[in-house]
Amino acid sequence: MPSTVRERLKLDPGDIPIYAIGDIHGRLDLLQKAEQAIIDDAAAIPGRKLIITLGDYIDRGPSSAQVISHLMALPPENFDRICLTGNHETTMLDYLDGLVSFSDWMRMGSDALLRSYGLDPEQLPLVFSTAAKLDGFIKKSIPKPHVDFLRSLPIFVDTPNVLFVHAGIDPMLPIDAQSDEDLVFIRHRFFESRQPLPKLIVHGHTPNDEPEVLPTRLNLDTAAFHSGKLTVARLWKGRVHLFQT
Repeated sequence: MPSTVRERLKLDPGDIPIYAIGDIHGRLDLLQKAEQAIIDDAAAIPGRKLIITLGDYIDRGPSSAQVISHLMALPPENFDRICLTGNHETTMLDYLDGLVSFSDWMRMGSDALLRSYGLDPEQLPLVFSTAAKLDGFIKKSIPKPHVDFLRSLPIFVDTPNVLFVHAGIDPMLPIDAQSDEDLVFIRHRFFESRQPLPKLIVHGHTPNDEPEVLPTRLNLDTAAFHSGKLTVARLWKGRVHLFQT
């Protein structure tokens, strides 16, 4: 298992509006539309604003590499941006680090990621005679700045009233005691626990036809890669406003 623990950010945004974006999964077109919608929505709000993306930028959709490049670039004018890691990013890095096999990685929808880098996931195993040669070629083919960016992503943003994270938390543990694995993979123990959540948890990871809006949980994953709906939440002055591409 990876020896490093992802960075955990603590932030007091004050009166700054925060725009949270759900799972993107290789849909650069929807990300660009969502950012334009955010810019339009924020036009009448003075000062700086913050965008938080909730992870799962890659796999399944057609433009994983392009989404990474876009998120590495500067955010829109008068905005700051924090990109959180998701389980698809951590699994990609696990593959590159030799912790996950090629076949297991492909089950994540990572064939689409390889195509976005100009690689053919069906032909590659036929070209290379061993798994080691295949893995080595793929590692050399993915740009190092992209890999470094994915390694740098924090795992949550904790504010006084809201926690932004990819998958959720273990309700039985304090926020500071959460494991990285739960923060990007958890589902049932998060959804089904009767333990009260410590604050509003804004997350993605589990796709739904529409956003899940509950008193202490907001799920923004609307399966953008096939639904064409990328969901954004604006959190400002104690209120939540939702909109979609």
